[in-house]
Amino acid sequence: MTEPGREVIRIRGLNKRFGSTHAVIDVDLDIRRGEVLALMGANGAGKSTLIKILCGVHPADSGTVEIDGEAVDFRSPLEACAAGIHTVHQIINDGVVQQLTVAENLALDEICRPDGPLLLSRAAITARARDIQAILGLDLPLGKAMSELGQAERQLVAIARALSHDPKVLILDEPTSSLSEAEAARLFALIEDLRARGVAIVYISHRMSDIRRLADRAVVMRDGRTRAEFVRPLDFDGIVHAMVGHRVGEGSRERMVAGGRPVVEIRDFALTPTSVPFDLDLREGEVVVLTGLIGAGKTEFADCLFGTAAPHAGTVTIDGKPLRAASPREAIAQGVFMAHEDRGNSSLVAEFSVLHNMTLPFLRYFSRLSLVSPDDERRAAGGQVTDLAIKCPSVDVPIGSLSGGNQQKVVLGRWLIRPCRLLILDEPFQGVDIGARQDIGRRLRDTAAGRATLVICADLEEATEIADRILVMRDFSVVGGHPIDGLSLDALVAEISGAGTHATFA
Repeated sequence: MTEPGREVIRIRGLNKRFGSTHAVIDVDLDIRRGEVLALMGANGAGKSTLIKILCGVHPADSGTVEIDGEAVDFRSPLEACAAGIHTVHQIINDGVVQQLTVAENLALDEICRPDGPLLLSRAAITARARDIQAILGLDLPLGKAMSELGQAERQLVAIARALSHDPKVLILDEPTSSLSEAEAARLFALIEDLRARGVAIVYISHRMSDIRRLADRAVVMRDGRTRAEFVRPLDFDGIVHAMVGHRVGEGSRERMVAGGRPVVEIRDFALTPTSVPFDLDLREGEVVVLTGLIGAGKTEFADCLFGTAAPHAGTVTIDGKPLRAASPREAIAQGVFMAHEDRGNSSLVAEFSVLHNMTLPFLRYFSRLSLVSPDDERRAAGGQVTDLAIKCPSVDVPIGSLSGGNQQKVVLGRWLIRPCRLLILDEPFQGVDIGARQDIGRRLRDTAAGRATLVICADLEEATEIADRILVMRDFSVVGGHPIDGLSLDALVAEISGAGTHATFA
């Protein structure tokens, strides 16, 4: 085993520009064997660009990268992999091929090896995929297309494939953003084993709980530069200050007015033939968080409200009128808006600008005599950029040029352009830093009057930060409801893993 603590990667004076944007500025960084390095920073700080230089996606404009004392200049991810650098990107679609099967994705590196066999049999691919699955203890349907899997399963495929190579350096960008607590715990155990074996691990996450558990050292980036370095015991107040450039307080929360009238009334609602029915009211001006384990039915419930799925039984009314939505178009027409968890596949059009991604569902509101008014579009989108503090040079830049957190803000901005009666946000804080999380929370609070808001959120720290009331879903049924004032986290956690019966949560 290689000696722990010694540099495996040495970066000096690294720079990268994209047009007028200087994304990485004179970065110096050492990555050491047998260490988990937390690379931290607000959205748009330059973390993902730095990682993409290290793994061969982008060439640097200037500066040097050395691996074990030898200068390298990777021109492709394949070259980086050959040198022992393996990466799981924040945007999971960068790491999987949707049209291929799970088995083909797990064995993708074997299939694409330049020195590999010209032909691989289906049996060989399946056998290799089973071996890779075993690393994380997965049991995924190997013959299924990746496009049919959920976000968490796609993330696990990308992580398992990276772990299968006995990496010299493992880079994980927001690896637990879609994982359940049990899946994350398995990943943490593997990371600790790799660290003990001398692997260098770069861990990017906005989840402080992940950093507390894993990190030996933290380096903070802001505005393209490295700003501070921390070693155990980590100073988390100092880390947050270095990330955003100022102290981040709790902020003031304006609670809902008690007794706000019900906007949405749900009765005898059953998602599946075997799930326990429930009743639920969502009230005007209230922000309700729906939490629970991955697979509990949270997204399926939201899909029923937004017209992309149908429940087994039950009724939904909005303002006393039946909700009849067999498609998102019909749901939007009745005042139900929804931002999906998987922004890459379900929310954003990669080829469109920030402007056109924001205004896409509402073009008729910016049109006169069937002609879209660019000025009206620009005013609406520009207002959201300002209100949500979205970092972008202009609304005309491609959506792909923004960081993941700023893309998430664009998705939210889209659904705040027009008033609605029910706003549903599925995991709106994925890949979002603490400052941006407060921006989003503040904007949701400022605009909450005149609608009900339902936020799906598995992370309890994020849930308690935004909620007026927290609902718990388990086994496709709502089994508990808790006002945020006087909330017992112990009771909440117990309920998440417990059983429920038919209940009313008004």
